[in-house]
Amino acid sequence: MKVLVIGGGGRCHAIVDALGRSPKVDDIICTPANAGIARQARTASVKDTDVEGLLALALAERPDLTVVGPESALAAGVVDAFKAHGLRIFGPTKAAAQIESSKEFAKNLMTKYGIPTARFETFTDYEAAAAYVRAHSLPTVLKYDGLAAGKGVVIARTEEEADAALRDMLLDDKFGEGKVVIEEFLEGPEFSFLCFVSGREVTPMELSQDHKRAYDNDEGPNTGGMGAYSPLPFITEEDRQYALDKIMRPTAAAMVEEGYPFCGVLYGGLMKTADGIKVIEFNARFGDPETEVVLPRLESDIFDLFCAIADGKSVSLKWKECATLGIVLASKGYPDAYEKGFVIEGLEDIDGKVYHMGTAERDGKFVTAGGRVAIVVCEGATVAEARAKALAEIAKIKCDNLFHRTDIGKQGI
Repeated sequence: MKVLVIGGGGRCHAIVDALGRSPKVDDIICTPANAGIARQARTASVKDTDVEGLLALALAERPDLTVVGPESALAAGVVDAFKAHGLRIFGPTKAAAQIESSKEFAKNLMTKYGIPTARFETFTDYEAAAAYVRAHSLPTVLKYDGLAAGKGVVIARTEEEADAALRDMLLDDKFGEGKVVIEEFLEGPEFSFLCFVSGREVTPMELSQDHKRAYDNDEGPNTGGMGAYSPLPFITEEDRQYALDKIMRPTAAAMVEEGYPFCGVLYGGLMKTADGIKVIEFNARFGDPETEVVLPRLESDIFDLFCAIADGKSVSLKWKECATLGIVLASKGYPDAYEKGFVIEGLEDIDGKVYHMGTAERDGKFVTAGGRVAIVVCEGATVAEARAKALAEIAKIKCDNLFHRTDIGKQGI
């Protein structure tokens, strides 16, 4: 079988790697890919938001299945275009992907259907938003309404921080024109609940936890994610069942009721608060870097799973009994300005999985080409063992412009 994968980061490398383990798949094309993916798949250079270009590629290659990685491609409507031409594709339509592309849409949906989440208000006017912040307690959470590559959320602990964020989002259009959702601040451990969804059918994956802050001890600015691990010892089976029965399944059913049936991966960004588990956000695709630690634990044939979901059939999953932990290597300066083009040595020596996030190849060597460059994933009997292995393997990598966190998985250890 031939599979087209749309995307080019670590998430897509993990998807390509998982597809490569399927005995049914013998040809994988990935676009726009990266240097690591190019070692495991044929590559093209079509951008993930170029719907016409992607459609032309698919019509020329005629893949048996297309898998969409990034949210930007979903929001651009690539699934709608492929379906209109009779192409089998895994991922939600543009309308269904609103659950991620519009924070306001997601919050209104949760309010209407009684899905537990933080109280909120939506603003387009800076002065009105600033007045609302002044009238309510701190800290508060400010979210840009559209897509912002995981960086459009600010937890403001002072009025000054809130004001700076509101200016970025409503006056300076840092992420583009849009609205701001202001939420009450919730406390508790966050976790990621990824589920395969086809209409009302919801099949849960193993739980994972992402680490958003740039530096150890959860300090520094928000990033796209500096590491992840699975499973989560602090989430009980009762917690998981509650999240499935009261959040993930009702959300899938709500999307059907609203006329936007969801097909693909529904990602619940959840928090275990003193008042129970609540939704922080929904995403309409695999998480990044959660995918990189969840898919290595999957023993089921992912090609069969993708096809079944795309065809509206039910699925069952089989998982490996182990812990996985991944540590991201990022360019110094990330998530702000950073330089590219630094040679990376030692990636081929890693005993574990290396998923490339932002790399290129120059003179036969890997070089940095993004903010997040690669993620090293190791497995062990426990989270602690997996982290010890990952840190030991990362020590083999030589590059003058990379940094990483050393405390990934701390809540699970």
